[in-house]
Amino acid sequence: MANASSSPSQILCASFNQDNSFFSVGTKEGFKIFEARTGRLCYEKSLGAYSIVEMLFSSSLLAIVGAGEQPSLSPRRLSLFNKVTGAASKELSFLTSIMAVRINRKRLIVVLQDKTYIYDLNSTAILDVIDTVPNTKGLCAFAPNSEGCYLALPASTTRGSVLVYNALELQSLCQIDAHRSPLAAISFSSTGTYLATASEKGTIVRVHLVSQATKSYSFRRGTYPSTIYSLAFAPSLDLPDVLLATSSSGSLHIFLLEPVINGRRRHNKLLGSVIPDSVNDAFDPANHHVLHSVVPAGVKSYVTVSSVENTLSASTLSAFRANIYIITQNGYFREYTLQITKSNESLWSLEHEFNLLDTIPS
Repeated sequence: MANASSSPSQILCASFNQDNSFFSVGTKEGFKIFEARTGRLCYEKSLGAYSIVEMLFSSSLLAIVGAGEQPSLSPRRLSLFNKVTGAASKELSFLTSIMAVRINRKRLIVVLQDKTYIYDLNSTAILDVIDTVPNTKGLCAFAPNSEGCYLALPASTTRGSVLVYNALELQSLCQIDAHRSPLAAISFSSTGTYLATASEKGTIVRVHLVSQATKSYSFRRGTYPSTIYSLAFAPSLDLPDVLLATSSSGSLHIFLLEPVINGRRRHNKLLGSVIPDSVNDAFDPANHHVLHSVVPAGVKSYVTVSSVENTLSASTLSAFRANIYIITQNGYFREYTLQITKSNESLWSLEHEFNLLDTIPS
């Protein structure tokens, strides 16, 4: 695979919809919508370069932002685009470039470098403006659930602090001091109950119980620093089974949450007597599985979990199966199946792969 920087039609952005059933990619030519399960190309629009394409579940509504390569596609203008009519139903303009956009059924979130705007999605009436620390990466997380309508934003440029804001009630919920180094990635579980964070150092991934900002669980990704590109929880109405992470090392990491959060740890007998439980979580290899060389090192990737079959018991890991989707910025979609045996072996299988830029899947 060629490096993303060498491709004339490289992917400028990619994202899954809120239930992971579809995904969108923006390129220098336009944008495409694919069905994740089948890989079917559902919609394509060649309008020019797009840096943001966000879907609202499986509806016809898209939030799109141009990459600025043409005057008509300003990075300061957000269009709410209807796939059925093929036209924008509403446009919002800003004084500076839009860094990120998030939507659910009730709210539209627009992230600028030093401000975040909250809109009512239906009326596009502005509800609140949050002054933020400089956010040049547009880092944010937004829970898709309309009831747990939580928004997470960086709260510091020198430490890994997160502001959690209730976008439905329009008030701050808490601040979580997650890491010593600045944040690199944040992600909510589907209900907004849990928040995953990683710092620029990238060696530790933490999971926080949002209702108790001080209650966190730690998982060690690796010993050497690596940039975390993507964090994703498995879909769940309660406790997510797993958390996934991809990084600049090119590896895919899966962390088993349920044994740790419910207290069923496999303690190292030597370390367990001297290291507290919260630190033990990070060192426990039973909760961590890795697939190496999923993506070429340094190529950005986007990961999500489509489904999980989990029959974890109190004494052993029995049948566990997860279907995982990955989009790479150099233009590939891959579907993996992970199975974990009773002896805690991880068995990975590549089920599906195609080129998003050159090949139209059947």
